[in-house]
Formats: sequence, C-alpha cells, structure tokens
Amino acid sequence: MSLQVEKLEKNMAKLTIEASAEEFEAALQKAYLKNKNKINVQGFRSGKAPRALIEKMYGASIFYEDAANELIPGAYEKAAGESGLEIVSRPEIDVVQIEKGKSFIFTAEVALKPEVTLGTYKGIKIEKKEATVTEDEIMAQIDKEREQNSRTISVSDRAVQDGDITVIDFEGFVDGAAFEGGKGEDYSLTIGSHSFIDTFEEQLIGKNIGEEAEVNVTFPEEYQAKELAGKPAMFKVKVKEIKEKELPEVDDEFATEVSEFDTLDEYKADVKDKLLKGKEKEAKSKKEDAVIDAIIEDAKMEIPDAMVKTQAKQMAEDFAYRISQQGLSLDQYFQYTGLNRDTLLEQMKPQAVKRIQSRLVLEAIVKEEDIKATEEQFEEELTKMASMYNMELDKLKENIGEYEKENIMADIAIQEAVKFVVEKAVENE
Repeated sequence: MSLQVEKLEKNMAKLTIEASAEEFEAALQKAYLKNKNKINVQGFRSGKAPRALIEKMYGASIFYEDAANELIPGAYEKAAGESGLEIVSRPEIDVVQIEKGKSFIFTAEVALKPEVTLGTYKGIKIEKKEATVTEDEIMAQIDKEREQNSRTISVSDRAVQDGDITVIDFEGFVDGAAFEGGKGEDYSLTIGSHSFIDTFEEQLIGKNIGEEAEVNVTFPEEYQAKELAGKPAMFKVKVKEIKEKELPEVDDEFATEVSEFDTLDEYKADVKDKLLKGKEKEAKSKKEDAVIDAIIEDAKMEIPDAMVKTQAKQMAEDFAYRISQQGLSLDQYFQYTGLNRDTLLEQMKPQAVKRIQSRLVLEAIVKEEDIKATEEQFEEELTKMASMYNMELDKLKENIGEYEKENIMADIAIQEAVKFVVEKAVENE
C-alpha cells in the first residue's frame, strides 16, 4: 500500500491511498466467495459457477463494490496511522481507480485537529452568584410530593374545573365527516394538561356529568396527519365522569409518610438542604461555563465543517441510544416531532461547535500549564466507573487497555484544567 498526503485549506487533508493489484485481486476473490451462492448460472448448482464465468456474464464490475468495501476500511485505518495526522472526522471516501488487474486507488478527505491560539485564560472576570433557596421554592417542592401522594376521588355535585380528571367519549368531524382516529370511548383526560389540541380541554370547563358538548378546534399547520393539518374540526363530547385529586395536609403526619423525619420542620429543613445543594451544583456548572465561554471568545481557532459534522453525528447517535433506553426508536421520535435526520443534525450543530471549542481550549490549557493526571486520580475514576456500571473493579481493570487508559487520563486532565481556570477566575460582586 502507498500513501500520499495533501494538506488542504481550513484544516482539511486529502489522503490518496493505493492498494496493489494483488491486494485488489484478493478482495475480488473474497467478494466472489461471499456472493457466489446468491448468483444463479444455468448449468451450475448454486454456488458452483466459476468466478470467471460470472464476470463474463454480468461484467467484470459485478464484484467491485463488495471488493472496495472489503479493502477500504483496513487500508484507510493503516494509512491514517501512517500519516501521523491528528484526524478528527470520519473520512469522506472517493474511489479514483477500480479496475481488474490494476491497483485500487481511493481518496479519504478528513478534518485535522485545529491549532488553538489562547488569549486570556487566567483571571477571567465573571459575575458572582449566590445560591439561595426561598420559602416558596421549598413549598413548591413539597407540593410536588403532595401531588405524588394524592388520591383521586369522584365528584358528582359540580361541573368540570381546571385540573380535573375527566372520563369522556368523543368523536371528531372535519367538513361534516368523521375522520380516522378521531373517536374514543372512556378516555381519561386531565383538564389543563394540554394533551389535546388547541382549546379542546378549556371548552369542557363548566360541563356536567352526562352533558354533551360540541367542541370546536383547529388542527395545527404542522400536525402529523397531513390530511388534517390546519383544518377546523368539531368534536362531539360527552362527559361521563369527573374526578379530582385530594392532596394530603402538610403536617407532621405527612412528613413521617414521605420522609425519614418525625416533624414537618425537620422535613422542610431537609428539602431546603437538598434544593440548596442542587442550586450550588447548578451555580458551579454555570460558573464553569461562563469562564470557558470567555476563554473561547478570546481564543483563535478554525474548526473544519467536517469536524462539526462528525461531532453532531456522534451526538445524534448518543441521543438515539438514550431514547431507545426509554423504549422509543429514533423513527418514532421523528414521527412525533416532525423532525428528520437532517433537521436533527442541524439542530445539534451549535452544541457540537461549543463542545469542540471547549475541548480544544481546555486541551491547549492542559498543554500550556503542563497539567497531568495522576495514577491516584486514575484509580479514583476507575472506582467511580465500576460503581456506575455495577462491575467489580478488578474486572473493569481487565477491560481497560493502554488506549482506554490514555483517554481516561486525558479526560481527567481536562477536568483539572477546568478547576484551574475557575480557581483563577475573579468574581465581581
């Protein structure tokens, strides 16, 4: 294999990679062996037709695509290593020459890690913010606990109010005709939840059990069912049940039921402490963000588009994995939101740029200040990881190679750089 490297503008490079004719021939043979059972040739049993005959019948290029797919990954990986370049994107592959009996040539266009010129990163001035908790915030948190410990009771002596849970039958009509999916029976609908379109829920307020009502709404312009989007509709609705939540009293008894404390005062003090810790953590994160934003603003770097694209794709893959853990596929998410893969990636680009900028300036500070992770810090991080993944520490260590260790040590150094610049920051009163 031979390699040529051409540096391009905006931190891009083109790798021209050439595999020998012998290597390409070997890849063609693998492609033939992989596909021969799928190709029918009259006079031969399945998988027994000679490669030369298949190529004569269907053309020499019949195995080219699979041969290229066989060759490219390994050849690119080897070339990327030999190039000595800091590649920070997935390669854009373009086949230059593919012909039986000749060498196989392709190019891989990649983004290179940008050089960073740091500006000011010590003594960054930021606004000081104190973490405080108000009585209203304490009571709001307690009210959430009351909601979780509420009980639902049936109501028969009044009309529907905001916040009620109603049981309804409904049928929807557009232009006087019932439409598919517009009918439901014994449907539980919480008034004020905004789970139904437009002003549907509000129009049920004041209606009594057994009462039938006509509810007029307009479907949103971006509604997922295109045939209904933007159209006015009328729903015939019958209220069958009205229920309301009965919340427990906020007293010592409530405190003992929802916590390990015996009195309301002790419970409230614990709620305040937890809220304060949460606010302190949030304030710390905002302080770090403010400092890093200021460092980025004063630094110079040219980030290639391919690097942003790669980061956005990685973030989209991470997002898809997270929602899959909740039982939702990416296609289902697109169906519910009206987004697609391109719009999702476009939405993620600003955050992708921010992540890249943050990492680059912090790596530059690590280098400038000669910040290094210690073995003790590495052991602490492994202990945290073992706990997180519910693994024995020794088992985790068996799976950590030198490459993984280098990455973990680099991440620790980055966090140390964050601490360094925050400690050097100046808070304005």
